[in-house]
Amino acid sequence: MDTLINDTYKTIEQASQEILFKEKNSKFYGYAFPVISEEEVKVHLELLKKEHFSARHWCYAYQIGTEKIQYRANDDGEPNNSAGMPIYGQIQSFEVTNILVVVVRYFGGVKLGVGGLISAYKTAAQLALEDAEIVEKTIDKQFILTFGYAHMNKVMRIIKEKNLTIVAQKMELDCEIVVATRKKNAQIIWDTFENLYEVQLHELD
Repeated sequence: MDTLINDTYKTIEQASQEILFKEKNSKFYGYAFPVISEEEVKVHLELLKKEHFSARHWCYAYQIGTEKIQYRANDDGEPNNSAGMPIYGQIQSFEVTNILVVVVRYFGGVKLGVGGLISAYKTAAQLALEDAEIVEKTIDKQFILTFGYAHMNKVMRIIKEKNLTIVAQKMELDCEIVVATRKKNAQIIWDTFENLYEVQLHELD
């Protein structure tokens, strides 16, 4: 019943173009970036703050992870839940992860009210995500295979037959290869190698 395993997710591989949305003299610049760590989030925010040093707010939301999800929404001085959550709502709406969406606001002298802010931040985030190219990727599991040189051909034949990705390899006293496969095929691959008593197998988290 491996068809029930959901082993794909949607993300972006490249940053979107800068988009501009205007509302009552306020300017909202929207951006989407691919990220896989909080450190990357900080780098993008720092660069945008330098680029838009005279802006009033740098509001953002991000989501990282495929099975364990980590997310954050930040209003950056706007009224509670008027900026970060509308941005995060668009991340959920587009069903993407490993992504940071930032909306930079220049205040135009006219207050928009909470409803106006929610609408403006949501629209800017939506436009940034529409501009980004969304791709589907597979959730992969990785295994470490450890074996003696004598079994190299046998192991390599299985790697080729099963179309596994070699992530890393070390050839010292023993051979060590890290392979990756789609989550839904992981159990079959595990069983295949486990039946080779000359090969030691460990799963990477």
